[in-house]
Amino acid sequence: MTAAYAFTDYRAQGQTIPSVLVDIGKPPTGTLSLFNLYVALSRKLLAEDDRLERLNEQTARWWKKMKDTLE
Repeated sequence: MTAAYAFTDYRAQGQTIPSVLVDIGKPPTGTLSLFNLYVALSRKLLAEDDRLERLNEQTARWWKKMKDTLE
């Protein structure tokens, strides 16, 4: 069991959160709009894109170093 807490997409906006679980099921009250989903997912997706870009750059440097070593 993992301790956790919840807050709204508006509350999470602008925060850096290492991992999230986004429940996109029908809420018991109110509605879930595409805007709410965008807010909930966009930060995490942008952070993951940045992480993958850094890994790509690190890998390219590593391969260049390996190539230079063999020459």
